[in-house]
Amino acid sequence: MRPSHLALAVLVAAVWGVNFTVIEVGLDHFPPLLFSALRFLAAALPAVFFVGRPKVAWKWIVAVGLVLGVAKFGLVFVGMDAGMPAGLSSLVLQIQAVFTAVIAWAALGERPSAVGTVGMLVALAGIGVAAVDEGASGPLGAFALVVAAAAAWGVSNVLTRKASPPDALNFMVWVSTVPVLPLLGLSLLTEGASRDLAALGALDWQGAGTVLFVAWVSTVFGFGAWGWLLKRHPASRVAPFSLLVPVFGMSSAALFLGEPVTPLRWCAAALLVSGVALTSITPRNRDRSRVRAEGGAPAPAPAPAKVGRRTPVPAEEFGR
Repeated sequence: MRPSHLALAVLVAAVWGVNFTVIEVGLDHFPPLLFSALRFLAAALPAVFFVGRPKVAWKWIVAVGLVLGVAKFGLVFVGMDAGMPAGLSSLVLQIQAVFTAVIAWAALGERPSAVGTVGMLVALAGIGVAAVDEGASGPLGAFALVVAAAAAWGVSNVLTRKASPPDALNFMVWVSTVPVLPLLGLSLLTEGASRDLAALGALDWQGAGTVLFVAWVSTVFGFGAWGWLLKRHPASRVAPFSLLVPVFGMSSAALFLGEPVTPLRWCAAALLVSGVALTSITPRNRDRSRVRAEGGAPAPAPAPAKVGRRTPVPAEEFGR
């Protein structure tokens, strides 16, 4: 990768990490479900008028929109509002890689490798250490909500893999249109119209800025840049940069919010990041073995992606 491309990959990881700190600030201005609804509304409009028509079937857009937008992000925002620290949230959500591998195994028959299985166990150990740390200083219920959000993210990853969208930005913008009304409805039912109206009536530049950041910078710019990188480089070179997200997430939360980073939390981070890295490793002989089992010849190595060529985006890269 060129230095400028490396810098862009690190910048996207930094944006996605800092996003958790911005969410924490935004929750001081909005109820969590209303905030999540506003995030998707701002991400969808006006971008939906510029990205073209959907490039996958509507059933996949609706399914991913409900699971990713309503379930995953709803649980994250509610969990953080209930007391889950921003930095720890950015870390714990990485367990989605384990949920993705397990669900893909059950639903798609994608059996994890021995190294991947070890990685899942290491990542789960990291979650255990993080739970012990959070149990000593914060509400375990909020921790459980973020773990549940990671599970929903895993489901959405498998759905996205089935959809195989050729354009990450187009897909994410259309997916963003789905959760707006369900989240608004849930907000009215659980948070109340009076609380929502009070938050909107007290809107100031800081509150508006948090909505615009999570919508335009984290979602539109983040996925646009990530998709641009994936069109020009193999996913195996781009995807590892996502492991920097909790590094930036924990660092920004400590710097701007004063969140403590305890030794247990650093231990949990080391275990989780290492486990996710191992889980993401795909043996080179897996495709060859599958071809032999089907009685065919190994497929030739794919040619380098050309500029502007549409390639499906790995499912794990959605939902930041």
